[in-house]
Amino acid sequence: MNADAPYTDLSPEVVLDALEAVGHRCDGRVLALNSYENRVYQIGIEDSTPVVAKFYRPGRWSDEAIREEHAFSLELAAQEIPVVAPLTPGGESLYTHRGFRYAVFPRRGGRWPELGSPTDREWVGRFLGRIHGVGRAGRFQARTRLSVADLGRNARDFVLAGDWMPDYLADKYADLTDALLAEVEAQADQWGGARLGRILGDCHRGNILWTDL
Repeated sequence: MNADAPYTDLSPEVVLDALEAVGHRCDGRVLALNSYENRVYQIGIEDSTPVVAKFYRPGRWSDEAIREEHAFSLELAAQEIPVVAPLTPGGESLYTHRGFRYAVFPRRGGRWPELGSPTDREWVGRFLGRIHGVGRAGRFQARTRLSVADLGRNARDFVLAGDWMPDYLADKYADLTDALLAEVEAQADQWGGARLGRILGDCHRGNILWTDL
């Protein structure tokens, strides 16, 4: 696998072969969907509804971490929280084909929520509260623990060490992030005793499929 271009060998033929390998009779239609970290495709299925296949970036997560994410999604779905959980024929959710790890999901449509609407904000808040409630019932063992150090200081230092900005911008970035992180760390000092739990760590508007039904 090419570490600099990990998806070089993920051709449409490989995508279709991967779906066929787990029992989906594809009709040849492959539509690439927006995804920053992974590769996600809508795949046409003969005489049935299309499915969505997610091919995980090599080296990004361990198999155990991915399976924990899938298990949490399935647990949420079992509590009638409307998440898009992976399909699990035969009890398995994570597959491998030609060195690529992938999962298959039912296709779900929707739009971004209008967060300017109090009603939509209330609904989003209720669902997030329910997700957190289920999440506190257990702990992840393999997935990354989110912390101010990892998502704050370490990420900021990585950007500065990359030499990707001219000096005058890097200095301004360093000063600004120092001030912001100092405030975040001061607030975090007051979190003593907060309960840890499982969360959906990629909760942004693009991952919320809103419908009027």
